[in-house]
Amino acid sequence: MARVKRGVTSHRRHKKVLELTKGHRGGRSKNIREAKSSLLHAGQYAFAGRKLRKRDMRRLWITQLGIAVEQEGLKYSRFINLLKTKDIRLDRKILSDLAVNHPEDFKRIVAEIK
Repeated sequence: MARVKRGVTSHRRHKKVLELTKGHRGGRSKNIREAKSSLLHAGQYAFAGRKLRKRDMRRLWITQLGIAVEQEGLKYSRFINLLKTKDIRLDRKILSDLAVNHPEDFKRIVAEIK
């Protein structure tokens, strides 16, 4: 059986990992073992971060809505309850966008609910 030298393959794989860890601090971007570990953890943080971003955005929309609804003389929970009873199907993202960027339209919605 012929001898197989794997230097080229492993060098290519190492280069790929080191390219992905460019910008990591210290040995995490220079040493292949540390770089691999760093890359795995970065992937885990990125995955978790994508979930957290959705959570954070929803919290932001609720906060913005709460402030806008309070100016109209309602509480957030009562506002959401009235939306559901009147069968107005707008989600929090759209409602908060209306409250921030189109306050006159938002006031019309609140007036319709009351």
